[in-house]
Amino acid sequence: MAVKIRLRRMGAKKSPFYRIVVADSRFPRDGRFIEEIGYYNPLVDPVEIKVDSEKAKKWIANGAQPTDTVKALLKKAGLE
Repeated sequence: MAVKIRLRRMGAKKSPFYRIVVADSRFPRDGRFIEEIGYYNPLVDPVEIKVDSEKAKKWIANGAQPTDTVKALLKKAGLE
């Protein structure tokens, strides 16, 4: 099972809001996930990023691979 840390799109049309989730890579983007570890709101100024650092570090230590976008968000949040 390939586990990824990725974004799950929420919100209405043309007003996206993302949740940072840990999910099996075989499931759809907005489909089933294992655990929610934070959120990302690109519409406010400044951009709002909140991540549970303990959960994120635990999943990365257990082999979960963050996507490129999530990796950049984690870096902005000060986790990597």
